[in-house]
Amino acid sequence: MDSFQGMDSRAGAAVAPPKRGKLARTIAKVLNIRAAVGIAPDDAMRKRKAGDEKSSRSSSHRFDSVMGRTSAAEKMKERAAVEALMCRLFASISSIKASYAQLQLAECPYDADEIGSADQLVISELASLSELKQCYAKKQFDFSPEKAIVLAEIQEQNNALKTYKITMKKLEVHRKLKDSEIEQLRAQLEECNKQNKLMQRKLNESGHLYVLDNVHPSGLNPAHFIAVLRHTVRSIRSFVRTMVNEMDGAGWDLSSAADAITPGVVYWKENHLCFAFESFVCLEMFDGFQQCSYSLQHQSFKDAKARTRHFYEKFNELKSTSVKEYLASQPDSAFGKFCRAKYLTLIHPDLELSLCRDLTQRKLIKLGGFPETPFFSSFSEMAKRVWLLHCLALSFDPQVSIFQIRPSSRFSELYMESVAEEAFLEPEINPKAAFTVVPGFQIGKTVLQCQVYLAKQ
Repeated sequence: MDSFQGMDSRAGAAVAPPKRGKLARTIAKVLNIRAAVGIAPDDAMRKRKAGDEKSSRSSSHRFDSVMGRTSAAEKMKERAAVEALMCRLFASISSIKASYAQLQLAECPYDADEIGSADQLVISELASLSELKQCYAKKQFDFSPEKAIVLAEIQEQNNALKTYKITMKKLEVHRKLKDSEIEQLRAQLEECNKQNKLMQRKLNESGHLYVLDNVHPSGLNPAHFIAVLRHTVRSIRSFVRTMVNEMDGAGWDLSSAADAITPGVVYWKENHLCFAFESFVCLEMFDGFQQCSYSLQHQSFKDAKARTRHFYEKFNELKSTSVKEYLASQPDSAFGKFCRAKYLTLIHPDLELSLCRDLTQRKLIKLGGFPETPFFSSFSEMAKRVWLLHCLALSFDPQVSIFQIRPSSRFSELYMESVAEEAFLEPEINPKAAFTVVPGFQIGKTVLQCQVYLAKQ
């Protein structure tokens, strides 16, 4: 028993640890565990915290990336929807434009059915625009953008084609209206031309100058002479047109013929060749104009009063008489002799042969007769006017004098009047006269300008 007790006492002396508290043991155990794994308390805490932060950042980055992709996709989808909405908007506007064009077309000429149809289309498209406005305001795009864009483009192209067709119809209607107006104006022009020709024929044939009715020779003034001169110039130009047309129809080279009359003249326009022929006719018809023997018949008067009285009587005798009747009744009168002499001088045998195919008319005139052809009728009307002007000129006291301008004379507004206004469009300082077209006259101190053709430098 004692032995047993002694042994227990030694063993307890050898292995029994010192007595410590429970908290101390726990701390020691923890320290021993940490020492065994080789980790200091502070490092472990920092690494655990850093790991937690890294894990948190990684999770946050993954969340932001997913949210960013979702937001970009939504923006692209919204942008495509807005683009599709704009395409539908322009398509609707083009539909309204086409419908309005159809409405305008139906108004003239008036078509009630077409107007109603176009009106309904406009109302329908306005309703569509209102719906598009609501979609944009509420961000409700319940349609496929790709399909909507394609359909809108097709609709816009169809509306553009429809507008073009309507425009073509409107232009066609406008063209028909213009054609109708042109026809009406052409008819009016033809009627005016007929009236003008009738009036011109009456003026040429009647020979009646109302301005000189009941006028005594002592009461004559420049206005009376100017009135007769205007009639004379119109008659000359009428005959020149007839002659030039006959020459052109007979195959004459009008340019060469004009150059033979006025050599070396350059004309402002091609149709100005007629002035050369008018100058030639005036030169021949007014040759000897202010001489009492103008009719190739010597006449002498005892004083100026006898002269004025004689020629004024001749003037009144012929002015209201038909030239055809006068020549038939008095073929050997002073005017008859004048008419024959001027025709034979003015109309060359070669010209007459080409115009009349033979010289029968010329032979008849030489024998004292007067042919009844349109060409000679036009000539005799002109000759009558020139003869009347001659008689009136010798009825003045002092008598009227005649003058013309020499070629290359410097232009003077006092004595000249240009028949071609184109000459004044050139920056020419001193234009010159190429030739005289219609001679000028002087009545006392009154000067009636001669008509000239200005040279082209």
